[in-house]
Order: sequence, then C-alpha cells, then structure tokens
Amino acid sequence: MDKIFVQGLEVECVIGVWEWERQITQKLIIDLEMGWDIRAAASSDALEDTLSYKDVAKRVNAFVVETQANLVETLAEGIAGLLQEEFGVLWCRVRINKRGAVTGARDVGVDIERGQQ
Repeated sequence: MDKIFVQGLEVECVIGVWEWERQITQKLIIDLEMGWDIRAAASSDALEDTLSYKDVAKRVNAFVVETQANLVETLAEGIAGLLQEEFGVLWCRVRINKRGAVTGARDVGVDIERGQQ
C-alpha cells in the first residue's frame, strides 16, 4: 500500500484533564500516515488525483483546536475518523505526542491505526 504522510505537525491547543490545563494552550506534535493509491497522481501529475497533505494538515489543525479535548486518545480517534470520512482514507496511523506531559520523559502520547492496510 502506498502512503502519504505528514510528520511533526505542531498544533497549539487546549488539551488536558486538569483545571490549569484548560486555562492554557499546549503544543501537540502530530504524525499522520495515510494509505492512498498514488498511481493516478503519478500518471497524471495532477494535484486533484492525489490526497493533498496541505489540505489534510490544515483540516487536522483546525479540528484539534476546535475540539479542546481532555485526552489525546479522544483527539487521535477523532482525527482518524476525520481522515476516513472527509478524505476517503482507507487506512491511517495517527500519532500524537504531548511532549513534556510527564516529568523525566521526552515524549508521551498515543499511536493508533484504523482501517485496513
């Protein structure tokens, strides 16, 4: 399966379960892998025949900011659903890193896969 990816998408948003977290924005780092057949785009060399990673990144950014979720798990599931429903992605991997959430750990977060690869 071909994949289109976006790595290191940084989004400032309200995220967290603690009251103090609801009063600030925090940076999440999001990595996306999306199963997509690129043969049509490779043949035509036309943007309309592929999955626009720019459009995906803009939509995911807006979704994360609007959602103001408590948990990164909620965001990951929502992003996966968005990719499948709005962009027609059959398979995706969503990784969300909430860097700095645990003292002593460089990276923490979730990594999910949805759909069939």
